[in-house]
Amino acid sequence: MAGKKILFIGGSLNQTTMMYQISREIPEHECWFTSYYGDGLVKKMAEKGLLDFTILGGVATRSTDRFFVENRLQVDFRGVRNHYDLVVTCSDLIVPQNIRNKPIVLVQEGMMTPENLGYHLVKALHLPRYLANTSMTGLSNAYQKFCVASEGFKELFVRKGACPDRVEVTGIPNFDNLEQYNQNDFAYRDYVLGATSCLRESWQFEDRKGFLKKVLAIAAGRQVIFKLHPNENHVRAIREIEHVAPGALVFSSGQVNSMIANCAAMVTKYSSVMLVALGLGKKLYSDIDPAIAETLRPVQNNGTSANRIAAICKGFL
Repeated sequence: MAGKKILFIGGSLNQTTMMYQISREIPEHECWFTSYYGDGLVKKMAEKGLLDFTILGGVATRSTDRFFVENRLQVDFRGVRNHYDLVVTCSDLIVPQNIRNKPIVLVQEGMMTPENLGYHLVKALHLPRYLANTSMTGLSNAYQKFCVASEGFKELFVRKGACPDRVEVTGIPNFDNLEQYNQNDFAYRDYVLGATSCLRESWQFEDRKGFLKKVLAIAAGRQVIFKLHPNENHVRAIREIEHVAPGALVFSSGQVNSMIANCAAMVTKYSSVMLVALGLGKKLYSDIDPAIAETLRPVQNNGTSANRIAAICKGFL
């Protein structure tokens, strides 16, 4: 039987590499890739660069497109070239018109933003899901299966409104074999790591000065290292750190997972790096209640999540 065609929709580099790993487990089918996209007003805004702070443009799209080229992947931007038998994506905040009549497998990308006022307004007023950021992930119910990182996450998504029968605990690529990062050549050990966010770049409020002071208080004299979020304003962030935490080491690039593996404790807001810290058993300080955070610890299955998700995909082919 001839191979079927599958469209993989990327986004951030984290999302895109997940899609790639799953595709490699389905070599008998024809895999095509696209960066994230939307329709109508969203499409027009993205084309004008107004959404460059999201996965619809800017750094995310450039990184994804570069990844496609470097790995010699077949690209079909917006999925217009072929008829697809299956679509695999890491986000259902936007479900483009041309995939709504296709079987869709959704894969959890990482950590979700909290259920804040925006989340409750969007849900109550039936506004577009993307207005509440990733807190609305999984609530489209436009997919046939939603592959998630742990039982705790399944309970979270079901409580929010996802269909229980469609949510499958598979583990997720990039977060299912974290033990490997304990073998690294990062020079520092036993420090307190502050992992910053790009909240301000996506027009959300953050008390950065308060966050920096929190890291210092938790460190209580121990060495402090800050790892900057790749999408934030690094010049501004470094200036703020030098003012509040002079003497702290600051890294704007490098393997954050190795930095987490070597730290004594990590402080963050609610970034996906939380899942790395939880998976490695690190002391974690975040905006999420510690008891709840513990339930979200990602399944560690020696890196077999992509294969498990691929098996689900094959079931729809």
